[in-house]
Amino acid sequence: MKLTTLSRLLLAFVSFIGTHTGHAQVSPFPPGRVHLYLLAGQSNMAGRGTVEAADRQTHPRIWVLDKTNTWVPAADPLHFDKPAVVGVGPGMAFARVMAEADTNAIIALIPVAVGGSPIDSWQPGGFHEQTQSHPYDDALARARIALKSGTLRGILWHQGESDAKAELAPAYADKLSQLIRRFRNDLNATNVPVVVGTLGDFHTSKNPYAVQINNALQQVARREPRVTCIESTGLTHKGDQTHFDTPSARELGKRYARAMQMVLKSK
Repeated sequence: MKLTTLSRLLLAFVSFIGTHTGHAQVSPFPPGRVHLYLLAGQSNMAGRGTVEAADRQTHPRIWVLDKTNTWVPAADPLHFDKPAVVGVGPGMAFARVMAEADTNAIIALIPVAVGGSPIDSWQPGGFHEQTQSHPYDDALARARIALKSGTLRGILWHQGESDAKAELAPAYADKLSQLIRRFRNDLNATNVPVVVGTLGDFHTSKNPYAVQINNALQQVARREPRVTCIESTGLTHKGDQTHFDTPSARELGKRYARAMQMVLKSK
């Protein structure tokens, strides 16, 4: 009995230390396999949907690496790239589907998306002036912290609005292929599945270069192994012609999850 009490005290102390030093905790999770998913891209991955009561509900097997690199129960908003505007993105809906599909798994999310970031900032040393951040370097550092706690099972990518321009769109496919290969190499995850998402109809209907970005996303999915592309067709914006509304962000997350499950089953 004394040994059990002592063990509990030691576990509580380890958790306390992890929480108050700004580092990822040693083992904050309930029992289960820890599956890590990197959420990367720009604002529509970070989420700008209005947060409702349902979005604040946690799940015992869904966790998130917060801005202090501490594992905490996940709830929207997951990201912190632009605190004044961040909201509901696809991450939580994705995680809920994945958790339901494998009841022995802990779904641990690594939010690294940065609103407004062009793909050129997603390379070593790349700098994004809006947020005064280094999107790729920061993502890599957070992913490496997370990898101490589990196994990287997939990467989600939603980005391209900032590159839907005449001078940038033609090079997008090659840059995205390079980014995927770089992530896999730098994280020692050669075959990790990657799911990318197309830009919404509200972009392609008014910008021909957004159509070019979507074609590039689909092209990369065809030529890179274990990469698939989901469609954002039929989803709606929140009134700003730019960001998915809350229901659409949730639906997008479900689409990501279904695609991820298919890639995970492939060999």
